[in-house]
Amino acid sequence: MASFEEIQQRLKKLLIRRYGKTKILDKELAMTLGLDPQYYAVIKRRNKIPYEAIADFCKNECISLNWVLFGQSEPYLTLTPNLSYNMEYSTKKEKNHEQT
Repeated sequence: MASFEEIQQRLKKLLIRRYGKTKILDKELAMTLGLDPQYYAVIKRRNKIPYEAIADFCKNECISLNWVLFGQSEPYLTLTPNLSYNMEYSTKKEKNHEQT
C-alpha cells in the first residue's frame, strides 16, 4: 500500500496537468476531494488516507483508483459505451431481487 505522501503526489500530478499550474497546494487538493482544508491538514499529519473522498473523486473524474493508490496502470480510465447503463440496470435488478 502506498503512503499518504505518495498518494498525495499522484493526485497533485493530475491536478497540475489539469490546471496547467506548476504547483498545487494542499488546500486546493483538499477542496478538490471535497474535504475541509483544516481536516485535510489533520489527516495529513496523522497519515490517514481519506479513501472515501479519493474513491469518489476517482469515480467522478474517471481516474483509475489503482493508479492513485498503487501506481498501477494508466491514470485515466476508458469507459465502454454502455457501462453506466449496465451498472444502473444491474443495481436496479439487485434491489428488486432483495425486495422479493
